[in-house]
Amino acid sequence: MPLINVRTSLPALKDGSALLQELSSVLANQTGKPEAYVMTLLETGVPMTFAGSHEPCAYVEVKSIGALRPPAMTAAICELIQARTGIPADRVYIGFEDVKASCWGWNGSTFG
Repeated sequence: MPLINVRTSLPALKDGSALLQELSSVLANQTGKPEAYVMTLLETGVPMTFAGSHEPCAYVEVKSIGALRPPAMTAAICELIQARTGIPADRVYIGFEDVKASCWGWNGSTFG
């Protein structure tokens, strides 16, 4: 049920699959939820500006049924994105959303 969606202005990443795997592990660790329920998405080449500049940047969405810890998660996610993409942490925004279990569908039903 945890989801992380990374959108970046970078046209491509050298090893996007590895970044997705690492994001999955980080999100499972940060939420304490089984990685078997974690979904990761990566969108490159998204037209974006940050602070009026077209320099590389990223927007990250994190959604989960509870277990969100924005300060710690922000640090971990920004560190990983900077290490794997070169995008500085000060050019990354992260939005967090705590979703009600009844509003999260999976396997033909919802979690609540």
